[in-house]
Order: sequence, then structure tokens, then C-alpha cells
Amino acid sequence: MDYAILIPITMFVCTYLSIKAVVDARTRRQMVAINGSEDMLRSLLDGEEARRRQASLRWGTILLALALGFAGIEAFGWTEATPGVFALLLGATGIGNLVAFALARRTR
Repeated sequence: MDYAILIPITMFVCTYLSIKAVVDARTRRQMVAINGSEDMLRSLLDGEEARRRQASLRWGTILLALALGFAGIEAFGWTEATPGVFALLLGATGIGNLVAFALARRTR
């Protein structure tokens, strides 16, 4: 595997995350500077916290389903990239998304 391709990908991800952090911080600072009502600011921050928790729940569920998919590949003894391997991984991702959706609806 050519690890040189990971450098631009990592740089892109780091650049994206740093720009996102700066934009989010600037948006929060502008909301405070506008002197909006405290109730409005509190509801925005609470909504952001809820979205962050939902994202963590979703990613955790998807990664767990993918781990089970990889465990299934190992259990079947598949060593080559075949359509069955991809079908198992895509199915695990889909099941992870559906479970995350069901969990998110139940926690509301």
C-alpha cells in the first residue's frame, strides 16, 4: 500500500476540522455580541449538544455494526475482496444506520 496518499487526505481532514472549529467559534461569539436573549442562546447551545450526542450515537452504532461485519468476514474465512465481502460490509453499515435511527427515536 502506498502510504504517500494518506498525507493529502490527512491534510484535507485537518484543514476541514480547523476551519469548522473557527467558524463555529466565530458564530457563537457573534451570537453573544448581538445581545440575544439568554433563553435563545441557551436553546441554541442545548440543541447543538443534542446534535453532538446524536452524532456520537450514530457513529458508535455504525462502527459497531462494521466491526461485526468484519468479524463475520473473519469467521467465514474470506480473504479476498469478493462481492459477498462488500455486501456484508454494506449490509452492516445499513443495519448500523437503521439501529442508530431507532435508538435516536427512542431517546427523544
